[in-house]
Amino acid sequence: MVKGRPPSAPQGARTRPQAPKPSPAAAGPRPARNGGRAGRPGASSGEDSRTGDAAIPRARPPRRKDEAHPDDRSRGASKRGSAERAARRAAADRGGAERAAKAGDAEREARKNRGAAARSSSAARGKAGREPRPGGEAKGRPLHERAAGALGGGQQQRRKRAEPRRVEEADASLDLPRRSGRVALVGRPNVGKSTLLNAALGHPLAIVSPTPQTTRDAILGVVHHGPAEIALLDTPGLHRPRTELGRVMNQAAREAARSADVIVFVTEAPDPARLPRRAKEGEDGPPFAPHPGDLALLADLGSEAPVVFVLNKVDRVRDKARLLPLLDAFGQIRDFAAIVPISALREDGVQRVLDEVAKLCPERAWGFAPDELTDRPTRFFAAEYVREQILRATKAEVPHASAVQIERYVEPTGDGALHIDATIHVERPGQKKILIGAAAEQLKRIGTEARLRIEELVGRQVNLKLWVRVTPEWRESLQTLEELGYNKGETS
Repeated sequence: MVKGRPPSAPQGARTRPQAPKPSPAAAGPRPARNGGRAGRPGASSGEDSRTGDAAIPRARPPRRKDEAHPDDRSRGASKRGSAERAARRAAADRGGAERAAKAGDAEREARKNRGAAARSSSAARGKAGREPRPGGEAKGRPLHERAAGALGGGQQQRRKRAEPRRVEEADASLDLPRRSGRVALVGRPNVGKSTLLNAALGHPLAIVSPTPQTTRDAILGVVHHGPAEIALLDTPGLHRPRTELGRVMNQAAREAARSADVIVFVTEAPDPARLPRRAKEGEDGPPFAPHPGDLALLADLGSEAPVVFVLNKVDRVRDKARLLPLLDAFGQIRDFAAIVPISALREDGVQRVLDEVAKLCPERAWGFAPDELTDRPTRFFAAEYVREQILRATKAEVPHASAVQIERYVEPTGDGALHIDATIHVERPGQKKILIGAAAEQLKRIGTEARLRIEELVGRQVNLKLWVRVTPEWRESLQTLEELGYNKGETS
């Protein structure tokens, strides 16, 4: 049976879909059909249809004024439960904190006891080492054994250096006789001599780079260590020269060693990553042995000055026990005043090197003021810092074929900027093109980094200008080397 359309609805009009109607008991009287009135008076049939289509919410029974709504009671219970749970969590946190505090106190007490036991054991070992051997011989353990005891102790030395000196220690050093000596750092190229100098000074004075033969001049840095004034000479790495510049560099290193009161021979621990596979696994006995270049240099050193042997870059080797045969082999080659394993890059063991060197310096008055760092002029380091950026920015033959000459150096009278004009000499036009780079970006980058380094040294603003010039075969000309500052026989 088809239901008729309400009278008020025009022909062709559609009615909205009917929603499910509620049951008669819940919804009350049904709306009138075919024009009947339901709802408010005066409503049309169309409005009646819309009213019947709407969802009707279920009515709630009225509640008394003193009666709480069920939803309110559930909310209150939920809030009370949340508060109780929060209180339990807070109590648990307080209990955990108390247990952690007790555990921390126990751990600190255990560390204190372990430290006291270690100090007493160390003191006992030191006393035993100082006691004379049977038969009246007063010498202690061999040098390589004492050096083995220093392996792994660099962290303690670095912490001790960071701690301020006590007043009584400073006063005690003033009562000791003054010592002063020139100490030459000698060794193969790229073994860490410049890094050792910078670590001892606490300032990056000498330039460093991964490129061998970075140091071309003997650079002096002054360290005041207790009652001793140590004038450290960073020398060029001794190597087999291929140019006149290489021969000049070797001559400067040997001259510094001849005039030194103490010699610090620096070598490096082997890099396990560069060793053969069998040597890494230790299948054929001790893998580490003295480098042939070290053996040749030790034979070339004179016997007049005492020599302190320094094994650098020990942080390369995780198992320090693998270094003991190497130290023993070096100890049998020469009678060293001391053998000290260090990591100059991490400043581990550097203070022990200064301790050993200070004892060997002769007793005499200091020659430098306590605040003096070097005897080289600032313009020398300006040229070095420009060359340092060339070493870092270029590769292949460009670093070795480059030299820097300061053409103009004007210091201001007041607080103005320091003006420096420098020329970079290369041997071929292709090297000049590499240094300048596309749109001169390479040269700008070198100048910016060098200027920042110079400003750090002089403590004022610097205006640096750079030029690049082709000077063919400058490394083979003694006259050009002298004009560039080499071959002057200067070691101080």
